[in-house]
Amino acid sequence: MIRIRFIAADHSAQDIQAQPGQSLMKAAVDAGVKGIEADCGGTLTCATCHVMIDTPWAERLTPPVPDERDMLDFAACPVEAGSRLSCQIPLTPELDGLEVRLPASQH
Repeated sequence: MIRIRFIAADHSAQDIQAQPGQSLMKAAVDAGVKGIEADCGGTLTCATCHVMIDTPWAERLTPPVPDERDMLDFAACPVEAGSRLSCQIPLTPELDGLEVRLPASQH
């Protein structure tokens, strides 16, 4: 199992566990994480699963594809250096302990 901590804009935290191979978005939705809307279900056609991942975790992720970078232009909150769409982050054992910040809004 992979442990993930989601930190909301109000600094409250929710810890979940997920299976390797799941997307970060799917793990969040399955665990009922508030702040991950995932309107498109992970098809990379919305930005409602926007998250921010800080160093050193961001360095462990595969780089975003051009479509992900383009879709982040539609995020409801300002995009930061560590902004990603959680549907595009496959969970691997190397991400055990991952901390993810959530934006104040997805809409």
